[in-house]
Amino acid sequence: MIELPLRKIINSEDDTTILANEFSKIVELSDIICLNGNLGTGKTFFVKEFCKNYKINNVNSPSFSIVNEYFGDANILHFDFYRIKKIEELFDIGFNEYILRNDTIIFIEWANMFQEIIPKKHYEINIKIIDDAKREFTINKHE
Repeated sequence: MIELPLRKIINSEDDTTILANEFSKIVELSDIICLNGNLGTGKTFFVKEFCKNYKINNVNSPSFSIVNEYFGDANILHFDFYRIKKIEELFDIGFNEYILRNDTIIFIEWANMFQEIIPKKHYEINIKIIDDAKREFTINKHE
């Protein structure tokens, strides 16, 4: 079981899978997980590996659709704020209604772009590239 706050150097995709598996054990329905990091840090890969724990294998980046919904042992919403230009675009797709759902785990990539609409209670995962294979993950829980 992981303890938070966490700061960990990840040396491979296999290590990222292990971390995603461990993290999935502490997450509950209605939790919001914000992922931040530059392009290519592995945000979507982390979500994909997390979702496998809920028998969801069709995860892909919602960069163009803004939000994907996955169904398995839990419902998971996967947002990507990268292409959002104005906060109103999020309101137009019903973001406020989505985050009120208590039957769903919610991931938000690039959450730092619109931090003002993120609920106070959430997990924050920051990923930094160290080199081609290594990443630094920090995970905090905000209450």
